[in-house]
Amino acid sequence: MKTAQKKQVVFRTYSPKQADLKPVWYLVDVKGKTLGRITNKIADLLRGKGKVQYSGHIQAGDYVVVINAAEVKLSGKKETDKVYNWHTRYPNGLKAITPAKLKTENKSEEIITHAVAGMIPNNKHKKHILKRLRVFAGAEHDMAAQNPQVIEL
Repeated sequence: MKTAQKKQVVFRTYSPKQADLKPVWYLVDVKGKTLGRITNKIADLLRGKGKVQYSGHIQAGDYVVVINAAEVKLSGKKETDKVYNWHTRYPNGLKAITPAKLKTENKSEEIITHAVAGMIPNNKHKKHILKRLRVFAGAEHDMAAQNPQVIEL
C-alpha cells in the first residue's frame, strides 16, 4: 500500500524592514492637558506602538510636533514640589530645578521633553527616538513644510 505523503507547509514570520516604514508627522496641542497623560500618548506615537508593523528592533515611530508646551498642566502641587536633579560631574555639582522655575525661565519645552524621555526605554534607540520629538512653547512652529497631521490626544 502506498502511504500518503504530507506536504510540508512553511510559515514565515513577517519582519518589517526599515525601508518599508514611512514615518508620519503629527501635530499635538497640549494646551490645558495634564502632563503625564499626554506624554504617555506622545511616547507611544514616537515608538510606533500603535502600528501593526511595530517591532522593537527597528524605529517604527512617527515624528511628533508639540505646541503650546508653556500651557501644559501638572496635577497636584507638582509644579512647585517636583524637582529635576542632575549632576555636572564636578565636585559639589548637584543641580536641581522645579517645573515652575523652568516656566519662568522660558524653558517649558524641557518639561515635556524630560517627561517623554522618562517613558522611553533606556536602550540604543532612545536618542534616535527623541530626535523625532519637536517641542515648541507657543502656538507657532517651523515644521509647516512637513505638513503635520493634527491629532487630538
